[in-house]
Amino acid sequence: MMSRRQVFLMIGAAGIVLSGGYAAAAQPVVEVLAMTHWPVQKALKPVRDLLAKYDGRVRVVDMDIEGADGVKRLKAVGLKGHIPIVLLIDGNKSFKRADGKTVDFVNFPVAADNPLNLNGTWSVADFEAALRASLGEK
Repeated sequence: MMSRRQVFLMIGAAGIVLSGGYAAAAQPVVEVLAMTHWPVQKALKPVRDLLAKYDGRVRVVDMDIEGADGVKRLKAVGLKGHIPIVLLIDGNKSFKRADGKTVDFVNFPVAADNPLNLNGTWSVADFEAALRASLGEK
């Protein structure tokens, strides 16, 4: 027969094991910090389409980067100025690709296809790879 102390220790150990499994399965948080006007929203459409495929698996937080909260959040991640788009996955704007190159999800994506020709250095495929990595997928 187990003593009361052993029962409490067993319950505590089980709680630790279960809470550790829960922490590992936490939903990634994707923050979309962006200006609310065209061409920014047009450039974000492929990102939003991608996020829709992960609905229920990631939590998406939208924030107007030009509002007071957006400016504050931008500053918190070490950025300032006229930046149209910042994507954060669990608070991180950078991702190291398989080829070793680090990309930052800041400004427009590559081939944003807008008349102003504002094309950046990261792609939606880069963002998807980072998202999959945050979910523990390959």
